[in-house]
Amino acid sequence: MRSRTLLPALLLLGSLTSACAHGTSEPPVTDGARPGSSPSPVRTVDPSKIKGLEIVDDNSENSSCPFATSYPDVPGAEAMTATMKKDVERRLAIFRSGACSDGSDSVAGGELNISHQFLVASGDVLGVRLTTQDHSAASDGQSAATYWYDGRAGASRTALGLVAGASRDAFVAAVKDQLRGREGVDAATLDATLSGPEARAAALDDMDFTADGALRVNLDRGEVGAPPAGAYTVTLPEATITPWLSGFGKRAQRQTVSPSPSLDLGAPHVPAPAVPTRTASGDDDTDCEKVKCLALTFDDGPAAPETATLLTYLAQYRARVTFFTVGQNVAAHPDLVRAEAKAGHEVGNHSWNHPDLTRLTREQIASQLDRTSAAVKAATGTTPTLFRPPYGAISPVVRAATRLSPVLWDVDTEDWKYRDPAKVARTVITQAHPDDVVLLHDIHPTSVAAVPEILRTLTARGYHFVTVSHLRATM
Repeated sequence: MRSRTLLPALLLLGSLTSACAHGTSEPPVTDGARPGSSPSPVRTVDPSKIKGLEIVDDNSENSSCPFATSYPDVPGAEAMTATMKKDVERRLAIFRSGACSDGSDSVAGGELNISHQFLVASGDVLGVRLTTQDHSAASDGQSAATYWYDGRAGASRTALGLVAGASRDAFVAAVKDQLRGREGVDAATLDATLSGPEARAAALDDMDFTADGALRVNLDRGEVGAPPAGAYTVTLPEATITPWLSGFGKRAQRQTVSPSPSLDLGAPHVPAPAVPTRTASGDDDTDCEKVKCLALTFDDGPAAPETATLLTYLAQYRARVTFFTVGQNVAAHPDLVRAEAKAGHEVGNHSWNHPDLTRLTREQIASQLDRTSAAVKAATGTTPTLFRPPYGAISPVVRAATRLSPVLWDVDTEDWKYRDPAKVARTVITQAHPDDVVLLHDIHPTSVAAVPEILRTLTARGYHFVTVSHLRATM
């Protein structure tokens, strides 16, 4: 994850007064949605409207220990951010110790992916779902949990905190009633899973509201029955659930159904984002048949503020690079993607949330890439032509699922593993040759810090920095 101190930094950030636009009601997104999820309408959240939002990413490009984790860091919601951080780091530590040993030993089937989705971000209410796909775990390895923040109280809330304490027995009874008799549900397992406060809190950790005020209760595969039966969703209509909600639950319901025009979690200050505004002077006329060219590529972004800093460094040397962007980060920071394109850089596709595409069906692969391309086009006006498969994992099925051209690399800096600017710079400077493609990541401040030395040294040696498409066209 990005190396920074969470709580002190967040305390300096300010109130969120920007509009947190919610789209019209629409069906749940299938990619990343829970199996067995309800068809009830959901309301989308535009994360780009959340002032001061940062996405905390940690990814590996090591195919023998593949992981990608992300969660949002919203100014004012320090307690919630800290809780997500703790949970993500715990899951990652378990995965790395069990599936990857020291991070270098391959274990068949191992991959961890934790992605995020905003449920509501308006008024004094924030809701986020983290979805985990752990291919080293039993069953299908998919689970989800929702995290809630009460800006009025300045406190993090659990999913079960949406329901008033005095109403929880009636609420649990209603959930059980809907589950009993469903195919695959075991009555004894159901009773045991929802038998006491601790068990209930553990099982009922994923709940959210639909656009019409109903409450969806999602249970992971294997929690109330045989794993082959899949996951289950119980939907309690607005008239049923509202009397049972806590005060915070009613506000969360109201802000989901009728979002406020702004989000204010009580943070004292939110700095304005610093986005470079450089515009490229024209097409790159570098002839890579006559001069030494190098294609620097940056994966997993955009990230705030790292990508903005990187753009400033690149402008100083008139260097052009290729960014392979992750869709959920493009949705959060379209302004940075626009700045990349305006400055003459190439914006490529790196999937929506960085899964190993070779593990997915053709339809899932297409969804991962199509959603990201649509987000990039919405930000820049141009659809990507290149994609980089996460972990460099590609197969005939992946190739057949898209018209995008795949791009791998010649030099791997392993900057995700070695968070040392000097080492990253030295790797590029000593290993790169003319016409090479170099792999870096703009989510790591240490990698961004290495760029000035790379540009300074290799420019002095006669290198020109071009995009991947320009390199291919002129070789």
